[in-house]
Formats: sequence, C-alpha cells, structure tokens
Amino acid sequence: MKSSLLERVYGAILVVILAGIVVHAPLTVWLGTMAPGYELLIKSWKELLMVVAMALGLIAVTRRGLWRELSRDWLFRLIITFALLHFLLLLVLWNGINASLAGLSIDLRWLLYFGLVYVALRLMPGYRALFIKVAAAGALVVGVFAVLQVMVLPRDILAGIGYDKDTTIAPYLTVDKNPDYVRINSTLRGPNPLGAYAVIVLSILASAALLTPKRVERYQVAGVVTAVGMVVALWASYSRSALAALVASGVAIAVALRQKITRKWWIGSVIVVCALIGVLVVGRGSAFVSNVILHENPTGGSDISSNEGHTSSLIDGVGRLIHQPLGGGVGSTGSASLYGNEPLVIENQYLFTAHETGWLGLALLLVIFGLVLQRLWRSRRDYLALGLFAGGIGMALIGLLLPVWVDDTVAIIWWGLAGLAIGSRQIEDGVKARTKGERNGKRTRN
Repeated sequence: MKSSLLERVYGAILVVILAGIVVHAPLTVWLGTMAPGYELLIKSWKELLMVVAMALGLIAVTRRGLWRELSRDWLFRLIITFALLHFLLLLVLWNGINASLAGLSIDLRWLLYFGLVYVALRLMPGYRALFIKVAAAGALVVGVFAVLQVMVLPRDILAGIGYDKDTTIAPYLTVDKNPDYVRINSTLRGPNPLGAYAVIVLSILASAALLTPKRVERYQVAGVVTAVGMVVALWASYSRSALAALVASGVAIAVALRQKITRKWWIGSVIVVCALIGVLVVGRGSAFVSNVILHENPTGGSDISSNEGHTSSLIDGVGRLIHQPLGGGVGSTGSASLYGNEPLVIENQYLFTAHETGWLGLALLLVIFGLVLQRLWRSRRDYLALGLFAGGIGMALIGLLLPVWVDDTVAIIWWGLAGLAIGSRQIEDGVKARTKGERNGKRTRN
C-alpha cells in the first residue's frame, strides 16, 4: 500500500529527530545563548516533535487497522503500563509541575520514540534504509569531531558557542582534576554519554563487518573513519564504558562467528582476559591505571574521588530502594529534581528508575528491556539487530554506574534503532506467514 502524505510527514519527523539528536547538545546550547529565556523550550524540541508524531501516528494506525496487532503485543502492553504508572504516581507523589514534566520527559521519551519508529516501519518498510543512513551519518559526525578535539582543536573550543561548566555544559572535563587527562565530549553532553554512544556504534559496525562484508564494501571508507573515531572517542572520554565496549564487541563477534570459533579460541580468550586482569592488578599503582582505569589522581585531585562518589550513590540508592516501595515520585531524581526542593543524584539506571517509579516501575523496566533484547536476539542474523543486542548488553553494564537512559542521545539512538530492527523482523515474519498461507492454499486446491 502506498504511503499517504500524513504517513510520510510522520516518518520525516522521526528521521529529523534521529538526525538532530547527535548534535542536540551544541545546537541547543548555542541557540540558548542566542535566545536567553527560551532555553527550556529549545531543549524540548525533540519531545515536542514526538508529540506531533504521536498524534499523526495514532491517525495512521487507525486508518491502517494496526490497533489489533499492537494491542495484542505484550511488549506494547507493558510499555503503556509503565507510562500509566508514571501518571498514577503523579497523583500520589507530587514533586511540582516543573520537576514532574521534566521527569515524565526523561523517563518516557525513549520508549515513546521506540514505539513511534516501530510503527513507522510497519507503515513504511522502505524507511529502514533511510533511518540507517541518517544514523550512520550522525555517527560519522560524532567520530570525526572527536578526532578533531583530540588532535587539532583547543580543549575549550566549545566554550565559544556557550559551553560553561556552571551554567550549561562543561566544554571538557578532566580525570579527578588531573589536567594531563582531558575528557572530551564530542557533540554529546559529556564524556560518559560519549563512551556509551561509542559502545552502540562499535557493536553495530562489528556486526555489519562480520555478517554483511560484501554489502559494506562501498561504505568501507566511511565505516573505517567512523570506527576509528569511535575508538578515539571511547579512549579520550576516559569513560568506564571501555569495558562495556569490549564485552559488547565480544558478544557480537562470538555470535556472528559462533560456528567458526573453536575450543582453542575460547581457551585463548580466557587466558588473554586473565593476563590483562593480572597486568592491571600488578600495575594498579601506576599513573595510567590510577587515572584511566580507576579515575583517581594519585598526585591530588577531588576531595571525593569518582569511585567514592559512585559507592556513596550506590549505598544511598539501595537504602532508598529498600525503604521506599513506591519510590520518590516522578521528577524526584537527576536533573528533573533540580526543579524541586530536594535535588538527588543516583548514578545507577536501575536505582534511578526505582526511585522514580518504585519497585513496580523497576520490574516493568527490566521486563521491557528483557523482551526487547529477546526480540533482537531472535533477529540476530540481521546485523542491526545483532549489533543492538550486543550494544544492549553493554548498556546494561553501563547502567550499573550511570543512568544510561537519562541521556537523550544515547537513549533515543539505541531504542529508536531497536524499534527499527524489531519492526523489520515483524515485517519479515508477516511476509513469511502470507507466503506459507498461499502455498498451503495452493496445495489444498490441487
């Protein structure tokens, strides 16, 4: 069926969000300095576009008769339940209008985008290639700018467009106040989101190179440049996401080459990992291990090191989890809580969600995330699905030290592409089912 104008506008909005999200931070900071007083509205451009897309999507789904399919899907049932829980908690635990609106946006925008992209692909299967090209172009931009930041540009180059550590975003950070270890942002909001983003991109690139080597030959130069840029970004961000990148890439390689990997390869891999751990233990007192791995400056630094901060946040978050079955309410944690009376930082995605929505919200998030990973695993012959599955494992690990879905770029990229991959599988299953039905019908007539 030919796509209507409404459906094409719907798809175009989602593509614009995917294209703009990787340069969202510098653009919104710059526009905020040009139009002071409208910073919040400028930052909310993607959420506003999602609301418009949701309205168009509802009309399109009604016209195409997709309601029955979506309503029977347990994944969408759970997502709707998760959203309804947020609105119910607003009635029970109110944190003020500004904190509540910010909390709703941060907690739900990535699930909304996931659903919107999934529906877009069900309506317009041909849009898959466009989404992938836009995401690839965004990764190339992030990678190239990361390389330029490391090798060419001055460390405070972003200060020229309004970056400021006290009012907007720090143009760069250092490892525990050590000026010898500068942590770059590229076009993202900080070094940690940059590291998480690199994990996603590297996982997809590894899967594409292994599963579709002939198809990627024409994009070989762009792919290599992007991969190099992501490795540089991962290194120069000095993010602990490097460990997650190794795990995610290992998962992608192991799944893609599972039939070719021998027992000797597995034994050799274990030996290499053990050797690396041994080297780190032996060299734990060196400047490299202290700064790059442990994020502690042995010659002086912050009064509270990064590790102490994570530990303190973890202990506090677990305590709140135990004593608050309903959590603290929507907008009670993270940047949204800055609009309230009790700002609170929890550096763990699972404890973050538990404090926002209680035990039930945490359980729903885990089941939703698990179902998405399961469906990506079912489609693992598709390089995009395998890369996102491996990257999802990496995000799960990063979530132990960072509320990874709070960052808009990381969350929208992974969940949006996951909706794309899962939607592709649904279309493929539908084609196979129709083909099988036609064959059975011919056999019956014969």
